[in-house]
Amino acid sequence: MAKTRPGVASSSAKSKLGKKDIDSYTIRGTTKVVRVGDCVLMRPSDAGKPPYVARVEKIEADARNNVKVHCRWYYRPEESLGGRRQFHGAKELFLSDHYDVQSAHTIEGKCIVHTFKNYTRLENVGAEDYYCRFEYKAATGAFTPDRVAVYCKCEMPYNPDDLMVQCEGCKDWYHPACVGMTIEEAKKLEHFVCVECSSDEDGVKRSQNGFASSPTNDLKVEAKRRKR
Repeated sequence: MAKTRPGVASSSAKSKLGKKDIDSYTIRGTTKVVRVGDCVLMRPSDAGKPPYVARVEKIEADARNNVKVHCRWYYRPEESLGGRRQFHGAKELFLSDHYDVQSAHTIEGKCIVHTFKNYTRLENVGAEDYYCRFEYKAATGAFTPDRVAVYCKCEMPYNPDDLMVQCEGCKDWYHPACVGMTIEEAKKLEHFVCVECSSDEDGVKRSQNGFASSPTNDLKVEAKRRKR
């Protein structure tokens, strides 16, 4: 299975003869049921690549009971025009404006694409868990929103895979490496005050980037735990 080019319908979408919408589809060889609105993993044309991720928009069957799914693709950062960047998490996806029609037989499994906020609140991240904080225009490479909050001295958006420490003064968050400490040292911290705040007279100063809210659900130090 391969994604069609954005704006080009696959051949299966050209004929509507004898087709009807159906409520659900059971993934071949499993008991998992797919319905409209579900997110699914689809078999890529290259066996060496991870599965494609799509949101099911419609399910239809023809007179011979061949089932097709109308889907809206999620793109991985490395599939976008700008490529993967430092702040992109391993489970990050972009909801694209690229729609397609594929055989239901290419569906390998189901997954969950969380909002960014809900993803950062997960106690454990499973293989089926992904998140999305951007919509992506496949033809132009444009993102919505085009700006997000930045943290640390490096002024990078938050990557939920990275451990960060929060300053008790300005409430900003920092990567351990950016403040001269190792990950192991950061994990042992009970309190942390950044250099700017520790040199301030009253020990409290306004965050330079203006974002005082925590990126990880108000924990002082957090690393995402993954299921194995």
